[in-house]
Amino acid sequence: MAARSGRIENRIRRLRFEAGEMTQKDLADRVGVTRQTILAIENGKYFPTLELAFRIARTFGVGLDEVFTWHDD
Repeated sequence: MAARSGRIENRIRRLRFEAGEMTQKDLADRVGVTRQTILAIENGKYFPTLELAFRIARTFGVGLDEVFTWHDD
């Protein structure tokens, strides 16, 4: 079976703003990673593990699909 191409987008920056302008450092501390990791995820340079993705969603009190979205290309 051939791999499908697509892309993952995230809404972390918007969710941080809606959560009282939470900083990248605040989010990083809450989910147990560095600020640089959050920056890389927000910019689409790094894709989190499933566990980290769930921790991020749980921090905002939303479902995984409200943070990350898959788009077929």
